[in-house]
Amino acid sequence: MAERARLERDGDLGVLVIDNQPLNLFDAEMVRDIRAGLDQTEGCRALLVRAEGKYFTGGVDVNVFQGLSESDAAQLTADLLAITHRIEGLPFPTLASVQGLCLTAGLELSLACDMIWAAESAQFGLVEAVIGLTPLMGGTQRIAERAGPARARELVMSGGLYEAATLERWNVVNRVLPDSELAEKSLRFAQRLASGPTRAHHATKRIVRAFLEEGVSGADEATADIGAPLFETDDLRRAVETFLAEGPGRATFRGI
Repeated sequence: MAERARLERDGDLGVLVIDNQPLNLFDAEMVRDIRAGLDQTEGCRALLVRAEGKYFTGGVDVNVFQGLSESDAAQLTADLLAITHRIEGLPFPTLASVQGLCLTAGLELSLACDMIWAAESAQFGLVEAVIGLTPLMGGTQRIAERAGPARARELVMSGGLYEAATLERWNVVNRVLPDSELAEKSLRFAQRLASGPTRAHHATKRIVRAFLEEGVSGADEATADIGAPLFETDDLRRAVETFLAEGPGRATFRGI
């Protein structure tokens, strides 16, 4: 059976590729293969999530929901959220590169990433309301985290499709690019992240998470514990020496 998702390596960059064309629908096999791909990210220094074909994903295959009991649905929710938490917990930067349609679980997968870049023609939606459901993979609360609770209610309750430019304005999408440039520029940016100070990037992720959970004062209290250990890393020590000897932008990083 062909893999619905796979992890490819581009040097230090891991690329999680969704490939269940034509619509790249999420089903049990897709969930299995995404988890298997994430199991292979050890040694990566950044992760790019992208999809083959015209669409990022048309969302969940509705056949998955047919005949589910409450306990079955609870297990499905746990399995989906495990992917979200797994991506959010990765100790390096993550970027989703989105083209075409990006619906339901695919949008939630993207929201688990640190950043989302989108093609100008991309359309996003948490459209579970069409079958009487609410998002199960953490999308509602992550839209609320980025755009605010009122926007989250609107996006989910309307069941509508939203343009990339709209979600960029709402701070859900980080950057919107011409369709012809998305793949190349998102790959180049992900490669840049992978070559950077990944220990420092992980610290940044932790400080942002502390802010989201505990506010500015809580993040302030955590900053020394998170940031001070960087001074013991080879990366920072060598980068400081290189900066002083050769100027900015000359250092290389290894993540140690």
